[in-house]
Amino acid sequence: MTPPLRTLSNWSPEVVVFDCDGTLMDTERHWQDARNRAFREFGLRPPPGFADRAKGVHYVDCGHLMAEETNKPELAADLTTALLAHFMSLVAEDPLTMPGAGEMVRFLSGRLPLAVASNCPLEVVEESLGRAGLRRHFRHVVVPTGPPDDSGTALGKGGERLSAVRPKPWPDVYTAAARLCGVRPENALAVEDSLTGVESAWRAGMRVLGVGPLPDEASTGHADAWVAALDDPEVLRWVSDWRRPPSPGGDKNHERHGPH
Repeated sequence: MTPPLRTLSNWSPEVVVFDCDGTLMDTERHWQDARNRAFREFGLRPPPGFADRAKGVHYVDCGHLMAEETNKPELAADLTTALLAHFMSLVAEDPLTMPGAGEMVRFLSGRLPLAVASNCPLEVVEESLGRAGLRRHFRHVVVPTGPPDDSGTALGKGGERLSAVRPKPWPDVYTAAARLCGVRPENALAVEDSLTGVESAWRAGMRVLGVGPLPDEASTGHADAWVAALDDPEVLRWVSDWRRPPSPGGDKNHERHGPH
């Protein structure tokens, strides 16, 4: 059963953290096209239902999954490289925002802190948001600091060491976004389009608004509510009624957090 938006109607977040692919930017189709191109490049066919299994998955994991499901484990690294190269080319050609995403971001900008938590490489998120004219509205952009098994650290803005940030469905990107914005996770709203991302935000302790086509008719995972698109009039009314939060103690400067 789809959870209705009214389940969140009496609550106002202090921070909103958006996923990027399929939530802010219409890039899920680019990932699908990039996967198909990478498969063809190596003379492979996508297994049935692969697009659904790959949605929201970190691209390194996806490259390995492509190799595993086509019984070509020796091609994991090559498929990963090809996948990212095809995706970057497609995004550069055609950056589009999802319905209502730009309007919601611009409406909220200046009213409360905004951040992005994505499984994409930092340069992909920066390029996509920049081309759409949205990057300046986000205080922080958080992405994984390396491959899923990375146990190292990344450098922060002031040269401090940051713990490694694991990709979704680990909660790290959302936990880090809330911390950088100066709020507790339970006071933040995550906006997500995939069950992988919903699980990540839920594990971080956030309320979650799902958006887009339902990923599974039988389940919306741990989403508190799910809407078809961010331009839904009910969403706009709900957002307009939010109370302004107290000013968080986080750094006011726009930052980006990812591999250096």
